[in-house]
Amino acid sequence: MTGTTQSQKKVKSLRKVQGVVISNKMQKTIVVEASSLIKHAKYGKYFKKYNKHKAHDEKSECGIGDKVEIIECRPLSKEKRFRLARVIEKAKKVDLLEGAVA
Repeated sequence: MTGTTQSQKKVKSLRKVQGVVISNKMQKTIVVEASSLIKHAKYGKYFKKYNKHKAHDEKSECGIGDKVEIIECRPLSKEKRFRLARVIEKAKKVDLLEGAVA
């Protein structure tokens, strides 16, 4: 065997998931809800399936309602298996006090 075949390693493609932040109450951790359309095997109707992923947010830059992309990584804790890749779109801030009659 040559040295090139031994040094070649299989690189696992990392899973990328897009979703919406539904919680950021933990320190450096966000909960992202990702939805996907699934076709029923027998009836052919499409329905949404939701998955919740806990992701590492080092700078705590995400807020609730932000659309983000997360990438699979090594296990960071008991349930954290993803890290924040980028914020796609920030949530629009709505001031509830402006609409109130004073």
